[in-house]
Amino acid sequence: MSATVIVGAQWGDEGKGKIVDMLSERIDIVARYQGGANAGHTVCIGDKNYVLHLIPSGIFHKHVKCVIGNGVVIDPVALMEEIAMVRSFGIDIEGRLFISHNAHLIMPYHKLLDTIREQGSQKIGTTGRGIGPAYIDKYTRTGIRVVDLLDRAVLREKLTRNIEEKNELLRKVYGTAELNVDRIIAEYQEFDKKIDPYVTDTATLLNTALKRKKRILAEGAQGALLDVDHGTYPYVTSSNPTSGGACTGLGLPPTAVKDIIGIAKAYTTRVGNGPFPTELTDTTGETLRRVGHEFGATTGRPRRCGWLDMVSLRYSIMVNGITELALTKLDVLDDFDEIAICTGYTKNGVPLRSFPTDIRTLEAVRPVYKTYKGWKETISGAKRWKQLPPRCRKYVETIERLAGVPVSIVSVGARRDQTIVR
Repeated sequence: MSATVIVGAQWGDEGKGKIVDMLSERIDIVARYQGGANAGHTVCIGDKNYVLHLIPSGIFHKHVKCVIGNGVVIDPVALMEEIAMVRSFGIDIEGRLFISHNAHLIMPYHKLLDTIREQGSQKIGTTGRGIGPAYIDKYTRTGIRVVDLLDRAVLREKLTRNIEEKNELLRKVYGTAELNVDRIIAEYQEFDKKIDPYVTDTATLLNTALKRKKRILAEGAQGALLDVDHGTYPYVTSSNPTSGGACTGLGLPPTAVKDIIGIAKAYTTRVGNGPFPTELTDTTGETLRRVGHEFGATTGRPRRCGWLDMVSLRYSIMVNGITELALTKLDVLDDFDEIAICTGYTKNGVPLRSFPTDIRTLEAVRPVYKTYKGWKETISGAKRWKQLPPRCRKYVETIERLAGVPVSIVSVGARRDQTIVR
């Protein structure tokens, strides 16, 4: 059996949690491959909303095993709170949640440094959760991994070295209070006792599952346009949400991946700073935000809103190898008289051939729009494709034509049952 990868095809917040939850009905394992607790995946079951940050949303299906892979950076406080929350819902996670022993840990100094740096002159718009600094330590080979918690002497040696370095930085550069090694060691060893039942070699677990013909769904956090290599750098996240990150973040071979499903909203949003060609700062943008409830699941920050950007979406389809799209929040457009799609960019009046990831170029582009008449009907009750209004179907078919891949899933509301599979 092969693996399917779910990627956000825009700047994140596309509704991946709902689609993963829906697909999990016919999946054996859902595995998260990158990011940290800065991601918020919302699942609406009945009249209740559940927001997860680290545990895959497949946890709501009793038969599904959930994996937090080596590519994820784990905040112990957030993880323990989330485990307690899931248990409070009456969901049994014993024997169902597996955490990579090679996953890196977010330490108190990572959060402190993240907050301080975000107060500087170049604001990225991070959540302040310590994600970026944790990945910095990972790539300078000074990070603390879950496996390091097993040996107190090793943990003390690594933490002492790290904290001495961070304290010097905090004292000399930022003039802030220093961190206490003993307190942090005690705190994280207590955490080790709590997560020890879940820790395993998840790469071996996943590859063994493949040999046994199990169905694996790999999910990323954020979106492809926030990828540290392929996104709108420097206004990006600190890891690889693109489909290639699934292999490095889980230990899966590329040959195991068969399908790549891109999740995209019927319009476009962005959180944090950085260029956004189709952003609407007028009443139309405010209407999209209000009707779409466009506020961050993790921070509550209002999202920037704009029309669907097919230039960036086609770029995302290319770099991810997306084979099909799931279109979310189509119902948000119900009451618009006209709906626009950005079909191209110009710079200084000259059409651009492709999506520019160079920040100066992207800031200077002008979107080229094509406008369509709205359907002016409520579609949240539709259960089948043919029940959607003709203009609504035409809008989706136009996206398919411009994207070059099929739209296989259409979401017409937040609930599980408000989903049309074509």
